[in-house]
Amino acid sequence: MKSATPRRLRRADLPVDAAQLARFLIGKTLVHEAPDGRTSGRIVETEAYVVGDAAGHAYVGETARNRSLFLRRGHAYVYFSYGVHWCFNVSAETARVGAGVLVRALEPLDGIELMKRRRGTDRLVDLARGPGRLTAAMGIDKRLDGVDLCAAGSLWLAAESRRAGPIGRSVRIGITKEAHRLLRFYERGSVFVSGSLALRN
Repeated sequence: MKSATPRRLRRADLPVDAAQLARFLIGKTLVHEAPDGRTSGRIVETEAYVVGDAAGHAYVGETARNRSLFLRRGHAYVYFSYGVHWCFNVSAETARVGAGVLVRALEPLDGIELMKRRRGTDRLVDLARGPGRLTAAMGIDKRLDGVDLCAAGSLWLAAESRRAGPIGRSVRIGITKEAHRLLRFYERGSVFVSGSLALRN
C-alpha cells in the first residue's frame, strides 16, 4: 500500500551549505519510482562533506567520477564504495563548488516488501540502515548519478511525512581524514540509524 505522495522539495528549500543541508535533510523523504515499484523512506542519518574537506571526494577537484558533486545543490552523486556497494549523496553547494551530503540511513515507508526482496532480509530495521543497505533497498545505482532530485523524475527528495525528532550530531563514521569533525547528523533514538548505540543516542 502506498502512502500519500509527499510534496517534492524545491531547490529553493535546500540550504546552500553542506553542513546545513545535512541537518535539514533529517526527517525529509527520499522517493524512488522504479520500474518494479515505488520505494520511499524518511532520512534519519546524514554526513556532510563540506568545501575543502580532505575526507570528501571533491577535495581532489572535479573529475569524471565526482562531476555530480560539482552540480548545484540537489543533484544525486552515486559512487561505488570499496568495490562492494553504492553510496547515495546529495550535492550541496552552488554550481562548480564541490561538496555533498552522504545519506546514511532511512526509515522505510513505501515499498517495504520490495525492499525486503532487494535486500534478501525480513528485518525491517536493517533494510536501509547504512549507506550500502540503503542503496540496495532503494534500487539506487550508477544510472541515477547526476539526477536532479528537485525535478520531475524517478528519484527525488520530498517533504517530511512527519516532523523529525531531536537531532543529534557526532563525528563521521568509517573515515580517517578530518575524522574529528562533527558533521554527522541523525534522529536521536531512531532504531533505523546506523553505527554503535553510543552514536545513535
